[in-house]
Amino acid sequence: MQMKKQFIVGMLLVCLLSVTAVPVTQAFGFGDIFKVGGMSILISKFATPLNNFINQLTFKHGAESDYATKVVPILSFGNGGYIGAAQVIGSQELVDKTEAIIQIESGFNGNQFRVKALVPIDSKNPTNFSRVNGVGVSAIIDIKI
Repeated sequence: MQMKKQFIVGMLLVCLLSVTAVPVTQAFGFGDIFKVGGMSILISKFATPLNNFINQLTFKHGAESDYATKVVPILSFGNGGYIGAAQVIGSQELVDKTEAIIQIESGFNGNQFRVKALVPIDSKNPTNFSRVNGVGVSAIIDIKI
């Protein structure tokens, strides 16, 4: 019951904060900071249940793995700033080291192709990090707001 209450409060917070979001054409403002903060809290709260769900889902469809997994936030830059979540997979040591994924977006060949590079990193700070080599992304989690 307590988890359900916290989930509802978190979703209400996300909904309220999403109303204050600044359009992409404007500067990054306080509404964006609060929205990203709310999403980060929501992702942190549900990281373990989401990870377990993804592992059960892949097992059910015969795609299980013997590697370690963990759900981390995705920090996205390019055409505006966004946040989401992803499951990373690899050795336990490297998965434990991974704190987030940076998603870098850009157009290619006159924008005929949209490219999204997903880079596992050792920090939630997008300005001060190191890449974690040897870790892959095994699932992308979209959050309905």
